[in-house]
Amino acid sequence: MKRIITSLLAITGVFFLFSGQVNAESTIAEKCGLENLPEENPDLQVTNCLLTEAALKYDIPPEIVKAVAEEESGDWQHFNDEGEPIVTDDGGIGLMQVTNKPLLDEKRLKYDLPYNIEAGVQILNEMFNRTDLPTINGGERDVIEHWYFAVMAYNGIKPVNSPIDRDGNYNADAYQERVFSNMNTFGSVSPVPLPFEKDDFDYERSSSDNITFNTMKYEFNLPLNKSRHLLEDRYQAEAVTGTKVRELPTSDSQEITEIAQGEKVEITGPFVYEYNGDRKNHFVWYPVETSEGKTGFMTSKYIKFSFSDVSDGYYASEEINYLYNRNIINGIPGGKFGIGDPLTRWQAVLLITRANYTELGDSPDPGFSDVPQDYTYYEEIAAAVDEGLFEGTGDGKFKPGATLTRAEMAVVLQRLYEFPATDAGNPFTDVPDSWYTEEVNRLYHAGITNGYGSPSTFAPSEIVTRDQFAVFMTRSIADEYRIQ
Repeated sequence: MKRIITSLLAITGVFFLFSGQVNAESTIAEKCGLENLPEENPDLQVTNCLLTEAALKYDIPPEIVKAVAEEESGDWQHFNDEGEPIVTDDGGIGLMQVTNKPLLDEKRLKYDLPYNIEAGVQILNEMFNRTDLPTINGGERDVIEHWYFAVMAYNGIKPVNSPIDRDGNYNADAYQERVFSNMNTFGSVSPVPLPFEKDDFDYERSSSDNITFNTMKYEFNLPLNKSRHLLEDRYQAEAVTGTKVRELPTSDSQEITEIAQGEKVEITGPFVYEYNGDRKNHFVWYPVETSEGKTGFMTSKYIKFSFSDVSDGYYASEEINYLYNRNIINGIPGGKFGIGDPLTRWQAVLLITRANYTELGDSPDPGFSDVPQDYTYYEEIAAAVDEGLFEGTGDGKFKPGATLTRAEMAVVLQRLYEFPATDAGNPFTDVPDSWYTEEVNRLYHAGITNGYGSPSTFAPSEIVTRDQFAVFMTRSIADEYRIQ
């Protein structure tokens, strides 16, 4: 790192866990058509493949790794014109500008391109796992913007990289800002600007000391970007702008058809790389089938995941997408949302803890006999109970797989969002004076819920479906969705 002091390749996006020392995987080189260690810079799309596969191996958005490589070396160059590895005055080596350190092989950093890439990717992974850097929202690894501070740390958490300068102005020249700009410039994704404030950071501009982070956890209610490299076969995708379906994975090939913004297509296989090996596109291409049965390729730049069971015009589609874009809802296996499926108690806990950015891991054991500490969602349930958002069902149980009624939903949402009291009367004839009456009345007058079946009935005993809960939660979070 610069520290402060030609063939069509079809690759599936598979995750691997990695531990231990850097070890350049021959399988990645083979997947990318790199039969021998190069003595000159390979085709740009071979490098695209090497960067992508290394990123996926470490569960890092490939968009991040490619943009870092762009910033470190420019044009993804590892060797200079004389065929020698690029080494800068500060000791940065090769494509990823890795500085030699214990456990790394300096010779391989110079002459083994896959090794150099993997060393840089491992450093990025280590930066993301640091506990002395701020986190953003739930810190999910597939969200581009969640890597903001890890990218900063790859270069150094020095004053020059503060997102905001001492005058309170946006610092476009900060390392991580340049990296994020690369994603937009080279066509992978357009990161969302993050609204940091001057008081979030303490530093002396002329000092070599690290930045002091005054805010360690950010909660941004913004539609952040998930990696576009994770779409799977038979998933549905949506065009984010008007674009074209091509015969081959290159803009040089014949146009099959045009796709309008918002139009849906089906992914029909793993992504592939740009057919023109000398073209420096950071994006990949997906084989797709349109609603009219036409097949071809679309770039990952212009499509995003879309639930296959949420049709255009469905009453809850906007609310479901609102929560998905904020990583609150993730759907069910197979690329579906689960329209009409009953919401279980453990699912409600996940949605609530994600929406509230609840800290996990330090909550006391709630002591439920059906939620042992090795239960998949133990930490979320323990945190929700500790925060007073959920209670057990009696007899020392939580019943995570049980469904949630509309009355229970009203109580949970009121505990979380604390809607104001009102003197207005209860409009529902089927809501008697009971343990949930006040909560239902507050939700109604706050514009969160209305009648069910008729304007005068709430149906407190009806089971809540996943799409219904998505509507109620979105209205709770965002005023613009509330009933007027």
